[in-house]
Amino acid sequence: QIWLTFFEGRYLILLMGAFSIYTGFIYNECFSKATVIFPSAWSVATMANQSSWSSDYLAAHPSLTLDPNITGVFRGPYPFGIDPIWSLATNHLNFLNSFKMKMSVVLGIVHMGFGVLLGVFNHVHFHQRHRLVLEFLPEMVFLLALFGYLVFLIFYKWIKFSAVNSLVAPSILIHFIDMFLFTSNKENLPLYEGQVPVQTALVVLALAAVPVLLLGTPLYLYCRQRARRTRRPAPGSPGEPEPLLEGQEAGNSVNATTEDVESGVHAHDGKHLEFSEVFMHQAIHTIEYCLGCISNTASYLRLWALSLAHAQLSEVLWTMVMRNGFVRLSYVGGVVLVPVFAFFAVLTVAILLVMEGLSAFLHALRLHWVEFQNKFYVGAGYKLCPFAFAPDAWE
Repeated sequence: QIWLTFFEGRYLILLMGAFSIYTGFIYNECFSKATVIFPSAWSVATMANQSSWSSDYLAAHPSLTLDPNITGVFRGPYPFGIDPIWSLATNHLNFLNSFKMKMSVVLGIVHMGFGVLLGVFNHVHFHQRHRLVLEFLPEMVFLLALFGYLVFLIFYKWIKFSAVNSLVAPSILIHFIDMFLFTSNKENLPLYEGQVPVQTALVVLALAAVPVLLLGTPLYLYCRQRARRTRRPAPGSPGEPEPLLEGQEAGNSVNATTEDVESGVHAHDGKHLEFSEVFMHQAIHTIEYCLGCISNTASYLRLWALSLAHAQLSEVLWTMVMRNGFVRLSYVGGVVLVPVFAFFAVLTVAILLVMEGLSAFLHALRLHWVEFQNKFYVGAGYKLCPFAFAPDAWE
């Protein structure tokens, strides 16, 4: 039974392995050790020559700092992935944590924005064109005005500031907090001119999208029902039977209407729209979406946490286990290396592949099912309508 489970998920395991190899190239890491595919963009020799580091100075200072402002020390970004010299730095965790955190937020906003776009196909398929204006547009405006702007700040800071002027780079976190407080911090320099008015306008635009999302669809359906009610023929007059606005005409109908399935609106007395139910459903949807944009964005930070945990576990296994086999550079060391490597391989498969692989898969599944699919997928199904013969059919 266990083997059958792995066999049925063989393609998922293959994809996880392929993407883990790709991520290893991005971080330039293999078993916690840096892979030097291209020469490093940092030059220690240039720094030593310019600073006149002597043997006595190197002996007295075990930790040295490379200054990118010195010509020739930093030659530009690494061609692909993370520069392997960061694996030797004492502040490599600070650098990688900042990078992984920002990358997780960017991937999360793009992922959720794609989910909101998929909702357009639902509205078009179920002939609910009004939801394109009254739901899709406010949702997209709210998401992009707040968190899309955060992604813009991340990329703008990456482009504008380099290692040369990194000391004067402002904090995005402080700017984002000041954005909601409608204030500015003099100690935190602005990223661009006119930043405060732009941020104020974006917050006001996002707040203005909330009442549209909350009241747009209920008011539209209410006005449409009143318009149809005024055009309804008198009782007993000849004419075509009027189709239902929302819900079902007969309680024992086998088929549920599309509008009833999507909007969760029920019929009252066969042909009356329950405005309170429509408003309650829309209020729940608005609260879930607005709060979900905040909580779901934070949920994507689990990508950063998983990457950090995996990297640290890999480094611990190499330092505490595998490195013990390289202590002696002799024939005895070669013999000792065999059981050490076997123990290292077993721990790597058991912890990094099985436990960490299962954990990463479950977190990825949650990000797709909750954070991504709640933007367009309801999953409520059809309302249960047990089959029953109509009274006329009994005759």
